[in-house]
Order: sequence, then C-alpha cells, then structure tokens
Amino acid sequence: MEFLKDLAASLRSARTVELPKDEKAAFYMLMSMVIGNQYRSVSELLSNSKFDVNFAPGRGHRNLLHIAANCGSYDCLLILLKKGVNVNQQDVSGCTPLHLAARNGQKRCIDKLLEYKADVNIRNNEGLTTIHWLAVNGRTEVLHDLFAYVPDVDVEDAQGQTALHVACQNGHKSTVICLLDHRADINRPNHNGWTPLHFACSHGQHDSADILLRKGAKFVTDRFGKTPLGLCLEGGYSETCSVLLQYVPNLMEHLVTSVRSEKIKEADYFKVLKHVCSQGNEVADRVLMSLSEEASMIGHNLLSVSSNVEIQVSCLLKCVKVLCKLYSHVYQPPPSPTTPTTPKGLQGVMRVSPKATQVFGPLEALWQLLADWLCLLKLEFNKDNNQNNKDNNKDNKSDSHNQDSKEHTQSQEQTQENSDTPDTASAIVGRDCNQEVDPRSCDQEGILKSLCVDQDVVGVILPRICGVVHAFYICCTCQHGHPQMTSPRFIEFVCQHNKELKLLVARSPEVIFDHFHFLLECPELMSQFLHIIRAQPFESRRRWFYDNLDTEGSNREIIHSPPNDDDVLVINRERMFYSSCEGLIKQPLDKLKRGLAIRFQGEEGMGSGVVREWFDVLSREILNPDYALFTQSADGCTFQPNSNSAINPDHLNYFRFAGQTLGLALYHQHLLNVYFTRSFYKHILGIPVNYNDVASIDPEYAKNLQWILDHNIDNIGLDLTFSVETDVFGAMQEVELKPGSASLPVNEKNKTEYVQLVTELRMTRAIQPQIDSFLSGFHEFIPQALVQMFDEFELELMLSGLPEINIEDWRQFTEYSGYDENSPQIQWFWEVVEGLGQQDRVLLLQFCTGSSRVPFGGFSHLGGGGGPQKFTISQVTYQPQLLPTASTCINLLKLPEYPSKSELKERLMVALQCGSQGYAMM
Repeated sequence: MEFLKDLAASLRSARTVELPKDEKAAFYMLMSMVIGNQYRSVSELLSNSKFDVNFAPGRGHRNLLHIAANCGSYDCLLILLKKGVNVNQQDVSGCTPLHLAARNGQKRCIDKLLEYKADVNIRNNEGLTTIHWLAVNGRTEVLHDLFAYVPDVDVEDAQGQTALHVACQNGHKSTVICLLDHRADINRPNHNGWTPLHFACSHGQHDSADILLRKGAKFVTDRFGKTPLGLCLEGGYSETCSVLLQYVPNLMEHLVTSVRSEKIKEADYFKVLKHVCSQGNEVADRVLMSLSEEASMIGHNLLSVSSNVEIQVSCLLKCVKVLCKLYSHVYQPPPSPTTPTTPKGLQGVMRVSPKATQVFGPLEALWQLLADWLCLLKLEFNKDNNQNNKDNNKDNKSDSHNQDSKEHTQSQEQTQENSDTPDTASAIVGRDCNQEVDPRSCDQEGILKSLCVDQDVVGVILPRICGVVHAFYICCTCQHGHPQMTSPRFIEFVCQHNKELKLLVARSPEVIFDHFHFLLECPELMSQFLHIIRAQPFESRRRWFYDNLDTEGSNREIIHSPPNDDDVLVINRERMFYSSCEGLIKQPLDKLKRGLAIRFQGEEGMGSGVVREWFDVLSREILNPDYALFTQSADGCTFQPNSNSAINPDHLNYFRFAGQTLGLALYHQHLLNVYFTRSFYKHILGIPVNYNDVASIDPEYAKNLQWILDHNIDNIGLDLTFSVETDVFGAMQEVELKPGSASLPVNEKNKTEYVQLVTELRMTRAIQPQIDSFLSGFHEFIPQALVQMFDEFELELMLSGLPEINIEDWRQFTEYSGYDENSPQIQWFWEVVEGLGQQDRVLLLQFCTGSSRVPFGGFSHLGGGGGPQKFTISQVTYQPQLLPTASTCINLLKLPEYPSKSELKERLMVALQCGSQGYAMM
C-alpha cells in the first residue's frame, strides 16, 4: 500500500519522491532544483531524507547554501538555513554563501544570512570580505544595510586594498560616495603605496577621481615613485588627466616632463595633451611652449654625451612629434574645400607664422648646438684628412716610382665617383650644397669640454647628432606648414652641412634607416645620399621600403581577413585580362591598398591562394602577344614594351593597367612569374640606360656599338651621321638623334655621344609613351622615392622572387677557356658556389648572364648574342686586387687565376656586391 502511495505521488509530481541513498547523487538532484528555486520539491525531499545539507562535493566544495546564495534562490536558502546548514562554510576559494550573495547583489539572501549570524568579516583566499564584493560590483543599496555589521570599513584584503580602493578602480560613483560618507580613509595606501586616487586614475575613472579630489584626496607617489598622473598618461585617460590638472594646477610641469617616460606611448600622450589643449588657446600655448622647452632640454642632454643615447633619442623624437602634432591640431586645422592648396609666399617659400616662431623658439638654441657640433666634426674630419695626406705623401716619396698606374687610375675614378656634386636643392635655397662653412665660426669651447681627450668623437656623437637632425626635420616640416613641400630651411641646413652628414652616414650607414626618413620626401636631398643608401644590404633596404611604403598606416595584412562583398573583385576567367582591368579601375586605391580579395566568377573559393593564382595568371596574360603590349627579348626569357603596341588603340590604358598590376603585387608582396629586360627595370627605377642594354633586344647591334667605342673611326669610311632609319609599320623613316643633326657626321670625338643617343632612341624614345603610361599606374602604389633605392637586379628579385638554381645542371653545361674542369680555380669556384645562399646564387647568375632567370630546359638552353650560348669561365692573368668581370651577352665569366680559394671567394663576393657587369668583346 505504501508503494502505491509513493508511486502515485511520483507520477503526479513527475519526479521521484525520495532522494537517492548516495549523497553525491542526492546533491546533484537537489542542486538543479535549488538553482530553479523549486523550494516545495526541495522541502519535501529533505523532509523524508537523512541527507547532510553541509555536503559539498566536487572541486568547488560548495554546498547547497552556496548554490542558493549565488543564484538568489531565497526560498530554498531559507529552507536550508532552517535545516541547520553551516552559514559560514567556505568553498575551495574561501568564499562563504554571504560572499556569493554580496558579489551578485542578492539583497534578500544577504539579509536572511545576516539574520542567521553570517560573519561579514570572513576573508576568502584573496583576503576579500563581503564589503569588498559589494564595492567591486557597485552594490550601493546593499552596502548601506551592511555597515551596521562592519566594525572596520577600511578592512584590507591580502594586497592591502580596501573597499574604497576597488570601488574607485571600477568607477562606482555612488559606492565611492557611500564609503566616504561612512568615513573610509580617502588616502589609505595599499601594500604598494597606491591610494584610492591611484586606483581611479589607473583605470581612467574620472568621476571617481573628481569625487576623491573634491573630498580632499592627496596627490602622492607610491613606493616606486609612480603618481596618479603617470598612471593616467600610461593609459591615455585624457578626461582623468584634466580632472587632476583642475584640482592640482602645478601638475602641468609634471605632465610635460612625463614625455621622458618610456612607459608612456606617444599615441596615448598625444591623446591626453590634445584634450588638455582643447580647454582654450591660453592652455594650449602653455602646453606647447612647455613641450618646446622640454624638447630643447632633452636635446641638449642628448648632445652632452653623458646620457643614454637610445633613451634620449626616443624621448626627443616623441617630444617633437607630439609638439608638432599638437601645434598642427591647434593652429593648422585642415583646409576647407574652398581654401587654396598652393602655399602663398615669395618664390614658393611659405612664410613661417609668428605663432610658429613663438612656439618653436625655445628649440633654436638646440638647432644652433647641432650646427656647432657639425662644425666641430668638420674640424675632426679635416684633421684626419690632413693626417692621411701627410701619410700618403710619405708613402708616395718612398715608393713613387713603383706606383701602379692602373691602380692609380682606378683610385682617381673611384674618388671622382664618390665626390659630392651640386644638386637642384641649391636652386631651391639659393646656395650650393657643397658650399664650405668656416668651422672656426662655431662655438666649440663648451662642446670640447664635454669630451675626454681619448674619446672617439665621431663614434660617440654620431647617433646623437642623427637623432637631433631627425627632430630638426620634423619641426621644420611642421613650421613650414605645407607637407607637399620640403622645408627650405631644412634643405639649406643639409646643403650647408652636406659633407659632414655624408661622412657621418658613410661611417654608420644604418642611421639612414633609423633617422633620415626625410630623404624619402625630398628628391633633392635623396639624390645626395642615394649612392650611400644603395650600398646598404639588400634586406635592410627592403625592410625600410616596406616600413615606409604606407605612411598612413594601412594594414596590408587585412588581405587575409573576410572582406565585404563590395570589396571583392569578381573576375571572369574567360576574359582574364579585360575583366581584371575593368575591376581594378572601379576600385578606389585606398581599398586596394588596404586589402585585395579575388573571386573567380562561378566559383566559391576566396583567400590568399586565389589572389596568388590571379596574380600568376594575370601577369602571364599581360605578356600575351595578342595584346601587343610586350615583346620577347633576344634571350627568350625576358620581355620589354613593344614599340609597335599602338596597333592596339587602347594600348596606353593597358600599359597603365600593367603598371598597376605590378605595383599592386609589389605592394602586397605577391611574387609574379614574369621577367623583364634589364633596361625596362631601369626605366621603372629611373636609371639611365646605356649601350650594354641594347644587347637584350639586338645583340649584334650591341656588338657593333661596342666596336665603334673600341676603335678609332676617323677615316675608315663609315659615313655615319646623327640620324638613323627606323621601320614604322613597314615604312622607313629617318629620325634625328638630336634636333638639326641629320647631317652632323659621327667622328672619334663625338662617337660616345652618338652611341648614347642611339641607345636612348632604341631603348627609351621608341617606347616613351608606353613607359610613361606604365609608370603612371605603377606609381599609384609604389612611390618613386622608395623604389629608386634598388638596382635593376634587386627590383627583379622583389617582383619575381628567387628562382631555384640547380648547381649540378649549371656545372654540367659550363665550358672553359684557358681552364679545364680539373683546374684548382675551377674546383674552388664550384665549391664556393655550392656554399652560397640562394640569394647570392641569383646575384652570381645575374652578374654573369644579365638575368636571374634560368630558361626553360635549364642551363643547356642559355641564350647569347647569336643564339644558344653556354655559360663559360675564361682564364685571366692574376693581379692583386683584380676582380672577376663578366660579359653578359655571351654568358662569360672572366675569372683571374687566384692563388687560393679564400681570395677567390672574397674577390667574387666583392664583385657581386659591387655589380661589376658590362658588355665586352671577345
């Protein structure tokens, strides 16, 4: 009968009427009911059971009272309390049911727990009490009722933090006020010395900071010297900083000097100062003037040679960048659409405003000190040169008759090549860039005192001077007020100290990449340092190229992110060329720079793999002879613009599209499986072509030009004039090489000019419209100032990557002249080649053949001037310091008989780095 009664009760309630005998099973059955506050079921099950209500299974060690308090199940909580549950039982983290109810703001549960003598002073494992939990989550309404049970409102957790600390950190205004009204200690420090104001400022809680300061909080430092203002600056909390300055005005000085802190990022610092300056021009002027004075002090410390150079340079640049950005924000607002964009001023020079003179005035002393240092360095350089001249004179007297005339000639040529040449910057500023400045006019007394007698002056001061030059450029650009024009004052400075700056850079070339970013923005100055830049390692220049490629900070990695549908280029595979051209034209440049997403029509695939495929297929399609844009060169591997491309009426638009494609690929670092002639890469780089480049399109004609240069042509009956006949769509036309020169005869004196002009006609003039259109598209993505850092071989590597070179295949199809395969020099040569990295192997291939590309079929298919031409190594008589040379048209390497493998390797690597290649006759 009892069984039937229990069965009926179970079926009516849709649950069992008894708890399982196993306490763990019983606990989990009750837990789900407690969470749902099913108090009647819980009450019935507990009434007929011996279940221990203090049972706390699992890793959490929480009993049912913890569960009820945490979920706010008030009715279940009351039942458990009546069953005698331990009201202060702690779980694995040390939390009591009261802690959990306080954390979640369960007011009714808290009241009932307190009624059953819950202890408000129990700490969890982190030292948090009930009042801490209420403050953390801003439970102000509950907090009021708790103070009657709290003997000490400033009770601390394990880190010495009070409820006021955590309330300020989390920005609970009403809780902060409530705690202060109940006499919480407003200046109580934690174990690290952080007061409530520190906590408010560290999280940008400006309302809490305002309450604290209004109630009399003190501005103090912690145990490690950190202040509330410093914490605001580190977080970029501009409004909180303004609150601090409002109550403690003398913090302005500390605000400015904080620019020296390495922990404060430039962007956060600027954000704060920008907000401060928005309070009015008077405040802005004060901030700007103070920053200018601070920058001057940092710069003077930097040039005193007694400071940490890296830290001081970083601080100086951060200070002047923030100064200039603030000045531009306050006094140089963006022009309206109706504002003329062309600066007004005498001869294009924009006048510096009186406000700029005032703001940047404190820095003038630093710029003068910079000039003084450069004058001192001029003295040092002159002294070294004089000493070297004396030593050379002694050597010349003792060994004048044994001087090698050939080496002397080479030395003269090298000196002439490295000598300074005036450039167009002198026209801008009205002075010669090589104009001498009298070093004796500089004030050196103070400078010399700062150095020990035995110090390396140049080595010590070099990075410091470069940092100050960088800062000077930033300030000049800002004062000039027109970013499209380089500051005439800065150009004048560089021209005035041209020699010293070049010598500094020559001593430590990496400073160009660290501090001389201004070169990219000023072609006049870039031309002065270009030879030094090009002498730097390829990888360093490549890194600098991509670091400066996008000055506006576009994230090229977005190419891998899921794009919007509007950003996807949908390409028709059947019309690859035309479809791609139409798609690129429709897309804004900034979108193409930010990312590139391709989807082929009718296909679902998308991502970087599809983009790579598109570039690969499209680059080959651009070379398709059906479009008549490019023609294959004599080597069968490379291409150049077709002089007869006008047969296609839209050829110039398509050349612009081809330039966009290559520029876009280079911008996003996608390699293309196409190779162009060396002369075309030169056109992209702005490097003049020479007669050697003719070999790529007409090897025999190149040999004829070489013959003219190598022989006296007077009185041999060539009857050449400064004009040539060209075939234009089947009709022969006479073209003058220069105006009015059709009857000017070519002789021994002017033959060099003739060769250069006829080279320019074949390689440049004949395809000038095509080149111009291509470059107009290419430069939309790749600025000329950046790409000119590379030579034609390096540009090919950046566009097309490093091809795989099979050394065994290379060696198998190599011939020898004067050597044989068993000669020591040949054995050493191949051992050296085996040890080269892939990049150096490519450089060697370029050096010897003029191309980094191995033709299809391998080295057995290398092409030369008259057809197939195997790679050949020719013997040359050994002379000290003699470098290997090459005749690229016939794939010939001229290798001296070096006496050792080490010297062969050293001389070969020097030749590869110097790029000593050219066309030569056999």
